Amino acid sequence: MKRVLLCPLLLASVACIRAPEIVLVDRATALEQQAAGSFDELELKLARAGIVPRPVPMTPEELEALGIRSAVLIDGTEATEADRIDDLLRQRCIGEGRDGLLVDTHHACRGVCDRAAAVVLIERVNRARVQLWRWMGAERKDYSVEELQHAWRKTHVGGVACGAWLQLDDGAWEEKKC
Repeated sequence: MKRVLLCPLLLASVACIRAPEIVLVDRATALEQQAAGSFDELELKLARAGIVPRPVPMTPEELEALGIRSAVLIDGTEATEADRIDDLLRQRCIGEGRDGLLVDTHHACRGVCDRAAAVVLIERVNRARVQLWRWMGAERKDYSVEELQHAWRKTHVGGVACGAWLQLDDGAWEEKKC
């Protein structure tokens, strides 16, 4: 009899228990997509990067063949003011004017040059040269400052670096031949 009572009770309890609901999702979450290897955003960035133009890497030899001098990669603190002037004269960023003063010739510059720094350097050197010519005029009263300036330039041009940008008497510019 106990069995008979137990059977309905067991049937009643089974009827109250439901089967679990299983939900299937047809799309994965973003984290699941990344874990599964779906990188849509990254693929889009890569596609854009392939379309966008960017600089082409070139060797220093290729740059020099194009007439572009590469910037010095080491700290230039050991370079003197005269060394910087010689470099700028060879690059044609500045020139030795026919009056003995340095001239900004940035329009003819070959290579990379900080024009503001070059102008400051030109002004400092020109101020020193004018002071030198005045001192020479005070020491040699039998010559005018202009005559001393002209004589100084003749001597100075002989010591200018090879390839420097020089102004001729007619106003044209040329590279110093050595």
